[in-house]
Amino acid sequence: MLVKNLAPYESIDGKYVVKFKKPVQKYAKGYVFQLRIGDPSGEIMLRYWGAEKKDEVEKLYNSIKKDDVVYVVGETTIFNNRMAINVNPPSGKITVLKTGEYEESDFIPESDKDTKEMYGELTKIADSLENTHLKELVYAFVKDPAFSEKFIKHPGAMYKHHGWLGGLLEHTLNVVKICEFLKKIHPELDRDLMLTGAILHDIGKIRELDVSTHIRTSKEGMLVGHLALTFEEVVKKMDRLKTPGDIQLKVKHMLLSHHGKFEYGSPRQPAIPEALAVYLADETDSKITEMLTHIKRAETEDDYIYVSDFGPIYLK
Repeated sequence: MLVKNLAPYESIDGKYVVKFKKPVQKYAKGYVFQLRIGDPSGEIMLRYWGAEKKDEVEKLYNSIKKDDVVYVVGETTIFNNRMAINVNPPSGKITVLKTGEYEESDFIPESDKDTKEMYGELTKIADSLENTHLKELVYAFVKDPAFSEKFIKHPGAMYKHHGWLGGLLEHTLNVVKICEFLKKIHPELDRDLMLTGAILHDIGKIRELDVSTHIRTSKEGMLVGHLALTFEEVVKKMDRLKTPGDIQLKVKHMLLSHHGKFEYGSPRQPAIPEALAVYLADETDSKITEMLTHIKRAETEDDYIYVSDFGPIYLK
């Protein structure tokens, strides 16, 4: 029972993620506490109306942690002009679920594209690289089972673009394909160098984003960020592979400049055409995907929605 589909004054039972909770308080007939719960479609407040036995209410409250998945039986209502859920025991209940009693994909959307097919396509592109050193570098990642297992499933972001399971792979492949197109109209571009940057530019997001019942920034992501984490991972591989110094410099530059501008958090601005191509391909895919996602998720009969990053987005 998705949050967005709930209607007032109906019985509900469903699984939701706990976003935060508010402390136990006394009310006329006993003790109450509140939870903010949600699923991929939205969030809603829940109130658990306990009896006079404070210890029992506090025991349940203390058993519930942020990010837990809970099974809820209750009723929807309108409170302060907003939809809410009331849980009134004994008919109503909250049960904390264990791992295995729910699917992560129930709470994080998945790519609508086949991840195995996408990874196979990415691997074929890696196979097509002609520069031995660059192919060896790319292979060190895409042929590594431990890396590929994470990369195939990982989201590309928390919210803005590709914020779903498989999103990182989907975005990476899109960037690679845009770079392939740019090579066709600008044959002077070094294809192997450009595609190496495109394939590797966001691998640090595996460390930047944690995935459980939702996508969140890791401590490394908060304090270091995926751009630096990507740089660290790739440099370690190049040092181990003894990649020639001139190639190392250009790969490092592409990674450090792929956000394009200083105001976008890029330590360097693109100084070679291949780095410029990777930045523009990355920007193009992320922005178009973000706008399309806003349109897809818009729930209005209006002609427009307003999004701060874009301004008005026309829906018709």
